[in-house]
Amino acid sequence: MDLKPFFRKYEALVRQVDAAFEKVKGEYEACVRCKIGCSDCCHALFDLTLIEALYIKTQFDSLFAGPAREEVLERANEADRTIYRLKKRAFRDHENGKSEREILEEMASQRIRCPALNSDDRCAIYEVRPLTCRIYGIPTIIAGRSHTCGISGFQEGAAYPAVKLDAVFQKLYDISFELAQAVESRYPKLAEMLVPLSMAMLTDYTEEYLGANRNQEPAEENKGE
Repeated sequence: MDLKPFFRKYEALVRQVDAAFEKVKGEYEACVRCKIGCSDCCHALFDLTLIEALYIKTQFDSLFAGPAREEVLERANEADRTIYRLKKRAFRDHENGKSEREILEEMASQRIRCPALNSDDRCAIYEVRPLTCRIYGIPTIIAGRSHTCGISGFQEGAAYPAVKLDAVFQKLYDISFELAQAVESRYPKLAEMLVPLSMAMLTDYTEEYLGANRNQEPAEENKGE
């Protein structure tokens, strides 16, 4: 499968997100306190869309081999087991009547060490880290609610420019949907798949996994390349 056309669209979105971060940082430099060795955002629980999971997994496979790779995958296994238990508990709470907002707030408060975080508190995949990590540290809006890093200098109640993450997530879904359509996946909800980074690292995204039609035509923009 040639995923390069979809990866290029994802990389374009990465550049937009990075530019938004740099713009806010430039305007509110004293409030953005991201620095080398700070790993506050590396203990959060969040999921990746299909395109992001595929992209990061592909980059991870090309960058890591041998003991270094096994070390990261061992951490990914440990994190994934913890996340599975948390999600199982969340599902049980939902079945018992707990509201979705309560469950999401509880999940957001969980501190799970990212498998990409090394012992020196450096990100092993920093150059290809998820969009959620890239935008952390400046104000964001999700479902109409504002959020920001707890150690930043942004004051609660004050007005700041904020990145609308719902729009970012929609673009990620759109690329994922295009990819699923292009491979003619037999799984109708493939584009809606969400997985934590740990699972993305552990998964082999083969044609069989994606339910791809092996006889599909190449993407239009790739014909003749």
